[in-house]
Amino acid sequence: MLEAPPRGHWLLDVLRPDPVGGFQDPEIKPKASLVDAWRLAAKAAGITQAELAARVAAHYHLRVANFATAEQHAVALVPEKLARARLIFPLRETNRELVAAVANPGDMEAEQLIDFATGRSTVFEVAPPSQILEALDARYAPDRAVERLLDRVGVEMASAVSVVNEVEPESVIAREAEAAPIVKLTNMILGDAVRARASDIHLEPAGEGGRVRFRVDGVLQPYTRVAMPILNRVVSCLKIMGKMDIADRLRPQDGRARIRVDDQPIDLRLSTVPTRESEKAVVRLLDPRNARRIEDLSLSTAEVAPLRALIGHRDGIVLVTGPTGSGKTTLLYAALREMPAGELNVMTVEDPIEYELPGLTQIQVAPKQDVTFANALRSILRQDPDVIFIGEIRDEETAAIAVQASLTGHLVLASLHTNDAVGAISRFADLGVERGEIASTFRGATAQRLVRRVCPKCVQPIAGPLTEIEASLAVRYGAEPVVRTVGCVWCAQTGFYGRIPLLEILLASPALELGILEGATASQLQRIAVASGMRPLHDAALERVRNGETTLEEIDRELGESDAAPVAPAGPPLVLVVEDDAVARGVATALLEGNGFRVIEAADGIEALEQIQAQHDIALVVLDLAMPRMSGDEVLRKLRASVPTSELPVLVLTGATEKQTEVEMMEAGANDYVRKPLDPRLFIARVKAALRRADR
Repeated sequence: MLEAPPRGHWLLDVLRPDPVGGFQDPEIKPKASLVDAWRLAAKAAGITQAELAARVAAHYHLRVANFATAEQHAVALVPEKLARARLIFPLRETNRELVAAVANPGDMEAEQLIDFATGRSTVFEVAPPSQILEALDARYAPDRAVERLLDRVGVEMASAVSVVNEVEPESVIAREAEAAPIVKLTNMILGDAVRARASDIHLEPAGEGGRVRFRVDGVLQPYTRVAMPILNRVVSCLKIMGKMDIADRLRPQDGRARIRVDDQPIDLRLSTVPTRESEKAVVRLLDPRNARRIEDLSLSTAEVAPLRALIGHRDGIVLVTGPTGSGKTTLLYAALREMPAGELNVMTVEDPIEYELPGLTQIQVAPKQDVTFANALRSILRQDPDVIFIGEIRDEETAAIAVQASLTGHLVLASLHTNDAVGAISRFADLGVERGEIASTFRGATAQRLVRRVCPKCVQPIAGPLTEIEASLAVRYGAEPVVRTVGCVWCAQTGFYGRIPLLEILLASPALELGILEGATASQLQRIAVASGMRPLHDAALERVRNGETTLEEIDRELGESDAAPVAPAGPPLVLVVEDDAVARGVATALLEGNGFRVIEAADGIEALEQIQAQHDIALVVLDLAMPRMSGDEVLRKLRASVPTSELPVLVLTGATEKQTEVEMMEAGANDYVRKPLDPRLFIARVKAALRRADR
């Protein structure tokens, strides 16, 4: 049986039945790109691509796309990645259909993907690939998206942030970037982070989009989501500020910069790492005025005296331990500020230098210049130091030099990553230091954690019975809580404002020295330390609970000693239904819950904004328009005028039949709309489609 000849490109099937004069089959590979295929086909037929579009439309019994009729809000229904991958441009939409310009009307897979993404049936119209690409660039260009965002939220906050250049920008790229809209968005993110009391900003690729999160009081909180092209440009802008190589996206980089926010100086420590498709950036925010003294650290009275005794030594090693972000550096800087700088030669080796302290010699580690912890320490020993501060002891060589320095009459302060104070001894032994040297040089160690302090504006004394979780934790920890968190505007509805330290202070003693020499285990050393007067972290934490400064839930979150109150999984998406009519609100809630969604409700616009501020995990807002106190239209505009909620998906409920109302809502920033009374299948399809678009 003879095999059929291989089928050519589909464009040739369009032209062959009624060939134009002089037409000869061009060599178009079946898998050629649409741009190349249209160019070759039009050239072979001796016609323009616009004329070719007319022939394709006639062949498939479709219309030629008219981009003049394109509705801006229709584009929001199709994610950019899908639109570019399939060369599709949304033109118009109705309650049930989406009209889209395509270059390949036979792409049934594209039709199914659009149906799935929008919750509508798709109708194709035909346009050349070049025209579709031009329309996509005009709609999805990152700078335009940033300008629209800035137009909505205003640029007053961004203008309150300025870069403090220690030297003039050295490249044209840096000077050009200062005028770009993306810089205003970057400044807005930095300004909002400072005003939110954030310690870090995380800019992270997340699926097909990017997200920005702030770490406030030690907990990451969502700030906003942006398209990946915008996130990449923000990261590049930060790299320019930090004098990093913006062309190198394949290696981790570190940088630093200084800005002013509302006339307040803020130091930035920038770090980028490559991910599979982009870069992740973390910005540490440091107020140079926050290099505190010991009395400013909110320590309990039981902790101040032993801490001052530790740093009062004039030789030996004092170690500060704890996980990343537990306040080790802040404690060490406070100790350094206790030193009489005019009488002592205090020198530091840090990576990075977080605060600049007057009267100290501070050395920044720079491996590219061969300035490592070990090399810098060797040089410091020839500088006649009295006190040496080592940012972190990471390896055997640094540990050995630190011990030698302490044996020759210097006081060495250093940080170390261990879980508790006694663990510092075992860690030093693991780094190759002889136990005899540890016993003779070890003066003491601290272990530290930071827990959130209850908000003074809304904290509530516990008058009645404990909740199930509180009762369970009270049994586990042997202490009852005296206050309960509530949440208010002051604390951004978290119930906490600021952090307080939990400190475990281990002082050297003859019994401890003997235990070290005899090779006692960590548990044996722990018993010796407690018998010698050390108060464990557990006891320090419970004192804070009994004083009403924090809660058992917060202690359990930080110390992780209990399995009585596990963190609940995120669960299905959380939807906020905003509707003043109780019956309509109940119908929408029942439909959503019946399809596996979590639902919270609001009866008017003001209550809706309060719910959004209190609930950081709302995935979608279903918003009615006609409501008392504050209309849905006003709620939508307020959401779009705030960066944290500018990308929050909003599905508008409307009883209006006028097309103009729907157009106005989409142009105001709604992601989609559904007419009332609700069609159950259509409503759920639109909800799912809006959530899918938000995840892209």
